[in-house]
Amino acid sequence: MPAAARETVFERLRESNPHPTTELCYGSPFQLLIAVLLSAQSTDRAVNKATGPLFKAAPDAQAMLCLSEGELKAFIASIGLYHTKARHIRQTCEILVRDHAGHVPRERAALEALPGVGRKTANVILNTAFGEPVIAVDTHIFRVANRLGLAPGPTVRAVEDRLSRVVPDRFRADAHHWLILHGRYVCKARRPECERCVLFDLCTYRDKVPPWTVTGSPQASGAARGPSRSLPRRRSPGRSREPA
Repeated sequence: MPAAARETVFERLRESNPHPTTELCYGSPFQLLIAVLLSAQSTDRAVNKATGPLFKAAPDAQAMLCLSEGELKAFIASIGLYHTKARHIRQTCEILVRDHAGHVPRERAALEALPGVGRKTANVILNTAFGEPVIAVDTHIFRVANRLGLAPGPTVRAVEDRLSRVVPDRFRADAHHWLILHGRYVCKARRPECERCVLFDLCTYRDKVPPWTVTGSPQASGAARGPSRSLPRRRSPGRSREPA
């Protein structure tokens, strides 16, 4: 994709959602870390439902360690793989209390040394909690980057490396959120909703659906300028949002 087209991609995504953020509910970097650990193979909605009560009972690493393993599992039993996730959470809290005074480290190596934390999770924390201009590539971003032609690559790491080179600097901080939300609500895996896509004319996906085949109008209507639902907006660090 030409540089000018990449600029247009992010200008349009910014116009649709000027201040994007994660849909996970949290009130601190620690709570974000726990929420991201729980989100593997689960939905943000399910995680928020579990972490609302959990964070009230144990808002920080030391308080989390005061929960017994059984108590912790009871809070997160509705989430997939909760036995393994409970073990990782307890081990992570032990390291945070022992080595980092209960705080989440800001260094990638220290983050990736935590149980259950890989490169993607570390990137989420660095970007969302600390404002680092990194991009955590998940299945949504991998799909969007390849379909759109923005940063095609055969692996998650290849796409991340390419995005880090081609995303204009002024869009880098929010690029992760824009791309994941676009993949989650518009460029869906089974049936992309091309009729509402703000990037339709820039997209190289060979199976994209022309808007007029869906809307009945060659103008694609106003809906083609972006998703109709309200997407999450960026919140100031430390502020929480109660689960619905």
